[in-house]
Amino acid sequence: MKRFLVLLLCLFPLIINAQELQLVWSDEFDYEGLPDTTKWNDETGMVRNNEAQYYTGHRLENARVNDGKLIITARKEPFEGAEYTSASLNTKKTFNFTYGRIEVRARLPKGRGVWPAIWTLGSNIDSVSWPACGEIDIMEYVGFNPDTIYANVHTRDYNHMLGTGRGDKVRHEKPWKEFHVFAVDWYRNQLVFSIEGVPYFTCKDNGEGEGAWPFNKPQFLLINLAIGGSWGGQQGIDDSIFPAEYQIDYVRIYQWKE
Repeated sequence: MKRFLVLLLCLFPLIINAQELQLVWSDEFDYEGLPDTTKWNDETGMVRNNEAQYYTGHRLENARVNDGKLIITARKEPFEGAEYTSASLNTKKTFNFTYGRIEVRARLPKGRGVWPAIWTLGSNIDSVSWPACGEIDIMEYVGFNPDTIYANVHTRDYNHMLGTGRGDKVRHEKPWKEFHVFAVDWYRNQLVFSIEGVPYFTCKDNGEGEGAWPFNKPQFLLINLAIGGSWGGQQGIDDSIFPAEYQIDYVRIYQWKE
């Protein structure tokens, strides 16, 4: 498997070249300490989905760069009224973009109660709110279903609140054992989700208008490790798993050359 992964990673530059993509933003995590504030914003508080963690900001215990990796650590500890802490990073104030390939090489945490994600939200969320802004879930994982990776897409007319959400899943045995490359190719009229360069879900513009397809406007990237919540906590939280680490080797965003 490792030999296959190395070969695949060697081929990625050729694939990108063939599709005339160019790197426009990245973090290779080739530094030490807190995440680079010129690239990442901290989200703080208890913010969504009835999750159990408090997202902290500028706190090495929950988000640090070490040995070439971003490490988001969820901990069981009392903090601001919560029983757990973790981190959520985004590019809302630093980098917004339309179309291209988002590619993240990550090693997922293990255990019942973890809910790591790689996703985007529409940059206009403050004016139109969710889900009208659009959400692209490049990777979601819930620890109680340990061999499954999910991709989901949410819009005003198609979302889980209405029971009309669009998405798919792929079996991937023990995804916490090694690093894997999660990606989406975002085109004007479709989204193609993949793991290790192998597509497993395509979501297309069905021509029903912006309520169904708001993805012709800028989005920003988020990477977070939630604990519990409306989905991740459906089978409870195993407190023996903490501290739980979500490791990111790199984040790269490409766009097509004009």
